[in-house]
Amino acid sequence: MTIPSAQPTAVTGQHIPEGLPSSIQHYINGRFVDSVGGATFDVLDPVSNTTYATAAAGQKEDIDRAVAAAREAFTHGPWPRMRPRERARVLNRIADAVEAQEARLAELETFDTGLPITQAKGQALRAAENFRFFADLIVAQFDDAMKVPGSQINYVNRKPIGVAGLITPWNTPFMLESWKLAPALATGNTVVLKPAEFTPLSASLWAQIFTDAGLPDGVFNLVNGLGEEAGDALVKHPDVPLISFTGETTTGQTIFRNAAVHLKGLSMELGGKSPCIVFADADLDAAIDSALFGVFSLNGERCTAGSRILVERPVYEEFCERYAARAKTIVVGDPHDPRTEVGALVHPEHYAKVASYVEIGKTEGRLLAGGGRPEHLPEGNYIAPTVFADVSPDARIFQEEIFGPVVAITPFEDDAEALRLANNTRYGLAAYVWTKDLTRAHTFAQEVEAGMVWLNSHNVRDLRTPFGGVKASGLGHEGGYRSIDFYTDQQAVHITLGTVHTPKFGDTDKDSAPAEG
Repeated sequence: MTIPSAQPTAVTGQHIPEGLPSSIQHYINGRFVDSVGGATFDVLDPVSNTTYATAAAGQKEDIDRAVAAAREAFTHGPWPRMRPRERARVLNRIADAVEAQEARLAELETFDTGLPITQAKGQALRAAENFRFFADLIVAQFDDAMKVPGSQINYVNRKPIGVAGLITPWNTPFMLESWKLAPALATGNTVVLKPAEFTPLSASLWAQIFTDAGLPDGVFNLVNGLGEEAGDALVKHPDVPLISFTGETTTGQTIFRNAAVHLKGLSMELGGKSPCIVFADADLDAAIDSALFGVFSLNGERCTAGSRILVERPVYEEFCERYAARAKTIVVGDPHDPRTEVGALVHPEHYAKVASYVEIGKTEGRLLAGGGRPEHLPEGNYIAPTVFADVSPDARIFQEEIFGPVVAITPFEDDAEALRLANNTRYGLAAYVWTKDLTRAHTFAQEVEAGMVWLNSHNVRDLRTPFGGVKASGLGHEGGYRSIDFYTDQQAVHITLGTVHTPKFGDTDKDSAPAEG
């Protein structure tokens, strides 16, 4: 599927993609369809905050249709029964299609989310790589076999579980959808995807990509809609044994409660308030580069953002001064402009939330940069990169996830205080540590309460490693073989070698062999 490139409109000056749909439908059993009851919702672009499309608003009956199609494809279709190499070929064709449309995908993602175009292009390539990675992994997959000499052979048989319910967020949506779609499909499951209601545009492209790649009808199904309607129905559906969710922590708690009725398998990557710890012996230039990128890239709308920067007292003032000076020079502007480093926040509701935290921060810390809307951008969901220093550990901007271009900087005196501050939140997704002392680095990494730790580096992750958090930041891990584990049942098969020695209950001539197991 190839769609022409976009042009800026002469009327508004805003970059509007050509071929932009005026309506976005569900995709169920190989067909684009409206909601059974005809319900829709408006979709806004974050630069003008005007409606550019209406999307089908999924209700319980739409989820029922999608799950029925996915269940039929799982029970009677070819996909779960294909050999790994056959499925891998399809996944590689999907990756080829994503790479071929990199510019178009990035353009739509930027228009829909406000993400800077240069960063959106990277997300498309990462999406393709996710499919290639799991195509390779399922071909190379092997399972345990154990032998008890002269007695038994035991082996593990992996089986796809069934219909996987995938609920994805609005930040970098296309790439994060690929994180779930690739392993779920690679392992032979069928899926129902419920994308975020703020950003349904790029998700609608999966249907044609999958069809062209040869994915059978019913294996992939897409239902748009609100979380409390479509998402809720998907979580509660008795024929969906797995839910993979990325999003906000309180929503994750609701999903946990609703999934408990059917004892569903859950993988949830939730909120974060990750610390970036800078010791006095750190390479300050590298630490500043990383700490700026870690919170202001992706418009600050990233779960692993290092939004709490903890700096050792001897370099604290220098760090604050240099960090704030750089933050003031970050280019905020049109997401489609290649020079832009921070674009528009995704939606006016989210903009209002982030703006409210900026105002709270003015009472909780020393404002060093930003503090509101850039003067040259009177419209759209724009907030200048905002830096607060001298923030108390009990401040709201220290404790609560803001999910925008806002950072809190706090000093510490020694290693013990740094660790206390780092662990002093309900979250535990990521942590970043900057020091030249390797013993300190490794000791700190093992003691910090975070699912992922980067030492003297920013957020670059090998796809083979686990991704997930602790405390309020998540439940379970995906990535590499952890994803294979989540999306498959592991069945233990035991084969007896030689004579079977079983205690003969009820036999008066029984032997005295001891019971086992």
